[in-house]
Amino acid sequence: MNIFFHEFKSYLKSAGIWSVAIFLIILIYFSAFKTIAVEAEDITRLMSSFPEELLIAFGMNNMNFGTLLGFFGAVFLFCQICLAIQASNYGFSMLSIEERELTADFLLPKPISRGKILTAKLLAAFLALTVTNLSVWVSSFFVINLVRDGRDYDTNALVMVLGTVVIFQLFFLAVGMVISLLMKRVRSVIPLSMALAFGMYILNIFGNMLGENTFEVISPFTQFDPNYIINNGSYNYPLAMISVSVILIAIPASYLLYQKRNVASAV
Repeated sequence: MNIFFHEFKSYLKSAGIWSVAIFLIILIYFSAFKTIAVEAEDITRLMSSFPEELLIAFGMNNMNFGTLLGFFGAVFLFCQICLAIQASNYGFSMLSIEERELTADFLLPKPISRGKILTAKLLAAFLALTVTNLSVWVSSFFVINLVRDGRDYDTNALVMVLGTVVIFQLFFLAVGMVISLLMKRVRSVIPLSMALAFGMYILNIFGNMLGENTFEVISPFTQFDPNYIINNGSYNYPLAMISVSVILIAIPASYLLYQKRNVASAV
């Protein structure tokens, strides 16, 4: 339990910063919604002059800027990028910090198994991500209702979009954790987390541009496309199950890899 509280406390500041950042993203973008909604037809006409491949690449081909949820679908993409970077950060740093800071000699000799150490660290990271997740929910409903000005929106569709956050976070957390255990040593977390988050995003972009179901299906940005959910009122379940499967494989794999890992010490 001491490990859990120590780890969670170390994540709190980070979770708070990411929560505030996402709130500001939603607030700043939606501050322009009323103006954009009035000019929605002109914006749509302007966008129609852009190459179709460009619009498809950035998920803007089926977007209605004149509606609350249509606009939210565009804004939520930036939130997803933040969520991916945060979860990746936690995944890469969770088990590598002792090796990087040479504190393994202090933690591992304690009368507690590696499995319990990993469980405590994993629960602490998940709880910190949940803090950010709740912030996304509160921020989204608060800002949308702040600027709605009598406009109606489908609450169920918004709930479905926000419901993807937890799986989205767990994907990057679990994948980051496995990659960190497969590496000989993680010297710096930020470049790796940025590479994973933006790598998945770029994979989604190129997949949309090609218009074929290739490697982009492994990207959560494709699996949990907010515009698809808003326009169809449902998830793309076959694609969503890919992320679920990755999580279910990656977490047990992390336990096995951590048990067998030769952790570097200060000696």
